[in-house]
Amino acid sequence: MNATVRHIYAGGNTARGYRCFFDSVLAEVDRLFVLTGGVEGLASTLIQRIGDELAPRAGSVEWIHSPFVSGAFDGVIFPELRAAVVDGSYPRSLQPRAPGLIETYVDLQAAIDADRLSPRRNLIATWYEALYQKTQEAYEAFAQALGIHDEWEEIYIARLNREEANRVAEEVTALFFGEETLPKNARIRHMYLGAATPAGPVDHIPNLTAGIGKRYFIKGRPGSGKSTMLKKLVAEAKRRGFDADVYHCGLDPHSLDMVILPEKSLAIFDSTAPHEYFPDRSSDEVIDMYARAIEPGTDEAFADRLAEIRERYAAVMKKGTASLAEAQACRHRLADIYGQAADREKVDAIHQAIIRELTARLA
Repeated sequence: MNATVRHIYAGGNTARGYRCFFDSVLAEVDRLFVLTGGVEGLASTLIQRIGDELAPRAGSVEWIHSPFVSGAFDGVIFPELRAAVVDGSYPRSLQPRAPGLIETYVDLQAAIDADRLSPRRNLIATWYEALYQKTQEAYEAFAQALGIHDEWEEIYIARLNREEANRVAEEVTALFFGEETLPKNARIRHMYLGAATPAGPVDHIPNLTAGIGKRYFIKGRPGSGKSTMLKKLVAEAKRRGFDADVYHCGLDPHSLDMVILPEKSLAIFDSTAPHEYFPDRSSDEVIDMYARAIEPGTDEAFADRLAEIRERYAAVMKKGTASLAEAQACRHRLADIYGQAADREKVDAIHQAIIRELTARLA
């Protein structure tokens, strides 16, 4: 068994609020434990314990990272077992497919001693109110940042050679597929390339592309056609029957940042800030959309305006990150309170019950 460990984001703090792709990420799972109850911190702890315990025996593992708390987890998937354990508490959302058969909902409040919580009722309500307020402030900042990013894009869109941009997309499609098609329906799986987190933007590109044979680094500027090219590539993969892992932008989920074609062992991604990387393998290639499709001298002609836009954008993104950090501090305080009220025997019983069922799927 060629076991892999992958790190992904299924939910994100975006300019459009919290948006998640849990249903897409979990589409092939036929046994799902959904941890509910809104007990801050407990779900991530259980997910990590279960993942760490089963990983050596379960083959490949996908860790779903939390965009809310650095180092925390929203889920763990065991692809070979077609099983997963996820945090189903607010604001995460999952569409049930067959409750009681596919999904088992595990209420973590059953492991909490309400009598221990009662004296801290007002404090809990205060921290939750602050948590929601700071998170909303972050989303408002990111929405403002997206508006500034649109200004940034407009400069380059006005000087984009669309015919040449389309030609690049056609070249990439021909390079990736040639005349190949597969006699099956494509599996298109959506998730995030990275996320806006309390520690700033985080991505896992090196991990996600570690086992990929050929990587294409798209360079360019905002508005130079990078996302449009990726969307065309996904449409072509779907038409031809090739599976595609589609990674959305953590700021704007309507935009794409990376596509991986597992059956072709190909990856192509937007390699610009805040997820800028450079080729470090002999097989890596760069596709420069600025050089190919933007009017020469655009950077120089608009240097002052671009500098001002970048400064405003960075300031607003910094403000949003600071708000997420304050929200995370509230989550840590709530996790401490609920942790002190947790009945460890009941928590262990929940852990063992899930482990038993997942272990049975190893046979």
